[in-house]
Amino acid sequence: MDVMEAMRSRHSVRAYLDRPIEEAKAGVLREAITEINRISGLHIQLILNEPLAFSSRLAHYGSFRGCTNYFAIAAPDGFDEAAGYYGEQLVLLAQQLGLNTCWVALTYDKRKVPVICAPGEKLQIVIALGYGETQGTPHKSKPMDTLCRVRGEMPDWFRKGMEAAMLAPTAINQQAFRLILDGNTVTAKALLGPFAKMDLGIVKYHFELGVGTDHFSWA
Repeated sequence: MDVMEAMRSRHSVRAYLDRPIEEAKAGVLREAITEINRISGLHIQLILNEPLAFSSRLAHYGSFRGCTNYFAIAAPDGFDEAAGYYGEQLVLLAQQLGLNTCWVALTYDKRKVPVICAPGEKLQIVIALGYGETQGTPHKSKPMDTLCRVRGEMPDWFRKGMEAAMLAPTAINQQAFRLILDGNTVTAKALLGPFAKMDLGIVKYHFELGVGTDHFSWA
């Protein structure tokens, strides 16, 4: 599938099969991580066959089951938007490889994640990864007109971007963002809510995929 098909078909999955990720697919993910880390300032790591982080009561509370693989995103504070933007690139790549994912902010045991942090870095978030028991279910979205502001008639290209942005996963499905169109300039704002700045990075990546980068510039 192409990346747009991956965006439309990808849903959060919390229960995983006892099936290892093939080395060929892991290699594709590692190559992508290496490039993302080079350009982003993040320190993302692929953790495989590690059952402890999702064995705590927190994980059971979050309905996670069978999760032994995940991306661990380490970074200095202030890299929230970058973590969302580049982490979602890995999420959609995983979907293209036939894998399932789920952004996980709280319901795992940080102390048991074997992440390597450079000075000034800390573990910011993880993304569960593997073969899901199901493909997940679509989330409900707020109406488009509550998530954006447009003066006059909405251009078709902006509507396509919004449709893609509305598919973006956000913490507790809060969709705490606004995209504001002024000419060919788009302002992206994070509203109040947990992990809203990280969510904004995810939203911006989805919007870019829906529109392309020729029609607009970010404010």
